Amino acid sequence: MPFLKTEFAGLLVFEPAVYEDSRGCFFESYNEKTFLNENIDLRFVQDNQSSSSYGVIRGLHYQLSPHAQTKLVRVLSGIILDVAVDIREKSPTFSKVFSIELSAENKKQLMIPPGFAHGFSVLSERAEVFYKCDKFYNKESETGIRYNDPLLNIDWKVPGDKIIVSEKDQKLPLLAQSKSNFVFQK
Repeated sequence: MPFLKTEFAGLLVFEPAVYEDSRGCFFESYNEKTFLNENIDLRFVQDNQSSSSYGVIRGLHYQLSPHAQTKLVRVLSGIILDVAVDIREKSPTFSKVFSIELSAENKKQLMIPPGFAHGFSVLSERAEVFYKCDKFYNKESETGIRYNDPLLNIDWKVPGDKIIVSEKDQKLPLLAQSKSNFVFQK
């Protein structure tokens, strides 16, 4: 089974089958039938890609409903620490943090459903991150949580003096003051 469940309902790690030989490797980074076989019925409408240097932290971002996005995140080159924070009220994992190293080498992907804030830090000299979204970007519903919220206490695996964060992300609210309209449903 290519999908590994986490302790967070709906948050999945996707490990595609990789075929290697003397030429290199081949794998299907996305196949609709594979997802449908696991009852994951999504229609991706937007692909995003970023390039960042060591120490960059992007996030923690999300869009409010009805524009909330499911994201399928993977790394084309380099290594990142991918982070998801459960922001669904009444969730047994509310305010808990999930993190995983995604890399071009391990080819793992993280599927992040609505109700999670998402961010990542770059652990290699450079990283190219690619993710598919099932909803279009909507500026009016865009929001987030500050990367260094003491309640979340995220270890981004980057020394403090090497962290690079945009001015916009530095101004994001703490979780306690953030906007959210997500409620956990069993």
